[in-house]
Amino acid sequence: MKTKTMTLAALLMASASLWAQKTDGYQFTTVVNQEVTPVKNQAATGTCWCFATTSFIEAELLRMGKGEYDLSEMFIVRQKYMNQLNDNYLRRGRGNIGQGSISPSWFTAFRQVGIVPEEAYTGINYDSKTHNHTELASYMEAIAGQAVKLRHRSAEYQELINSLFDIYMGRLPETFTYKGKEYTPKSFAESLGIDENNYVMLTSFTHKPYYEKFELEIPDNWEHAKMYNLPLDEMMEATDHALMNGYTVAWDGDVSERGFAYTHGVAINPEVDKADDYKDTDFARWQKMDQKDRLAEVFKFEHPYPEVNVTPEVRQQGYESFTTTDDHLMHLTGIAKDQNGTKYYITKNSWGTERNDFGGYLNMSESFVRAKTIYVLMHKDALTKEMKEKLGIK
Repeated sequence: MKTKTMTLAALLMASASLWAQKTDGYQFTTVVNQEVTPVKNQAATGTCWCFATTSFIEAELLRMGKGEYDLSEMFIVRQKYMNQLNDNYLRRGRGNIGQGSISPSWFTAFRQVGIVPEEAYTGINYDSKTHNHTELASYMEAIAGQAVKLRHRSAEYQELINSLFDIYMGRLPETFTYKGKEYTPKSFAESLGIDENNYVMLTSFTHKPYYEKFELEIPDNWEHAKMYNLPLDEMMEATDHALMNGYTVAWDGDVSERGFAYTHGVAINPEVDKADDYKDTDFARWQKMDQKDRLAEVFKFEHPYPEVNVTPEVRQQGYESFTTTDDHLMHLTGIAKDQNGTKYYITKNSWGTERNDFGGYLNMSESFVRAKTIYVLMHKDALTKEMKEKLGIK
């Protein structure tokens, strides 16, 4: 990692790499951690896809030497809602108009309308200090359903939708001043130098050919984005190579498992049946436990436990049994190891800094990431030359 001026983001990054040493039973050593912007809070919204991707883009701007930006997630979210409403209508009400999505929706909105700084558009025009789209989403669904029922979108329908977003999120700025210079959302986006063609999504599943793109079958992929399919070891190697060489990675995966313990600051994939590998001093007690008691012991998160050896077959079984689901997007910023040498991925979440004692970060184990990743997003230059050649990327 390059030495840089200790900005607020750098201070937060440094604290994130140290927090785990305060966790009872887990002692982490940072292998590498990249510079990122401060943790934000999606609050009562299902917009993790935008917060994670925005965090990733802000880290890209830092990496590119463009400085620290606080970009408006809600400017992008609003356009995504508009795109979903259009898609849902043309699908006769069978589209996805939920709050969730995946990273390609960020790039679509960015291409269509640009972006603005957070100070130019907070997206909060209601009596709340934090985001809350519960009521907004219910009205949006009602208006969308009525348009489908009428089989017609009138000029008043368009005005009603825009007014709904204006009421809850605020009117969109046509121009704004940022650091003494006037911009439009489009000109500000151009000033950032972000080219969506420079970014690739990688996944790993056995039901599609490797080294080819395919459309992953998850509900939030309503834009039918395609991603490169790699063997599992190579997807993990690509992620490691990016993090070890100055890049960060946006991550989409399953956080519904009991091993995902945000309040404890870890996500693990324990193998509770491997008593021979159990490191507790009271080994005889462990041997006498049944499966239920062993699970209860593990999920106290008092120290590291043996974890599942995740093969491509294990991963695929999780996907096809619907136990591995597309739940949440976060931002991988680095790599750490615990006292047993187990690899973890330093992960920036978007649930604010108050919901755990670790500043909004957690460490996800290698086994957890191997099993529960839906896809990763990174700059194409984070790939090795050999991987680019395999995928036909220039």
